[in-house]
Amino acid sequence: MDPNPRTAARIPSRADTVGIWAFMAAGIAIVAWAVVTAAMRIAEALTSADVRVLGEFAGTPAEAPIGPGGAPVTVELERAFLTTDELPVASLVSLIAAEVVFAATVAVVVACLVLLSASTLRGRVFSRRNTRLVGTAGTVGLIGAAAVPFLGNMAANGAFARISDGDFDNVIMAVDLMPFVLGAFVVAIIGTAFAVGERLQRDTEGLV
Repeated sequence: MDPNPRTAARIPSRADTVGIWAFMAAGIAIVAWAVVTAAMRIAEALTSADVRVLGEFAGTPAEAPIGPGGAPVTVELERAFLTTDELPVASLVSLIAAEVVFAATVAVVVACLVLLSASTLRGRVFSRRNTRLVGTAGTVGLIGAAAVPFLGNMAANGAFARISDGDFDNVIMAVDLMPFVLGAFVVAIIGTAFAVGERLQRDTEGLV
């Protein structure tokens, strides 16, 4: 029996330990999926005869076979995949960069959370190291969430130019800021909670 009940109380229960290990295993699987997916997309862009790029449309009218008997009906196009035989060099670099940033963002965020989980298994939730891990995961996640679609838009604009020979002007670089504002607020709240928890734990340990 642990002579210090305060220390024993910090150790996760068996059920919590199983859950944390399952979370860590899922995180490693997510990183593997992100890296493999990014590698496949990059290989496809470099070796395939046709390059497939997701493009954003500004309410462009298009025909869709959704009427009676498959009759075409005019719809407003917001997003669609574009297939082109070649991308301009700058757009190809943007496409590759988007995949690299995506995989790197997932890897960094998951690595921080796995390290946080490992610290929790040792009975240490609030610490300066864990506060930094939370802050790093949140910051990198926000940057990646903004950079990936930005780079993807650059690649798509090259596909638009190639397909239309420069006649179709569909350059869209607008970003909805609300999700990022909410995300930054959540990251700030969690970071503050860990910082306060770290300070309270340090003060409590000083009283023991």
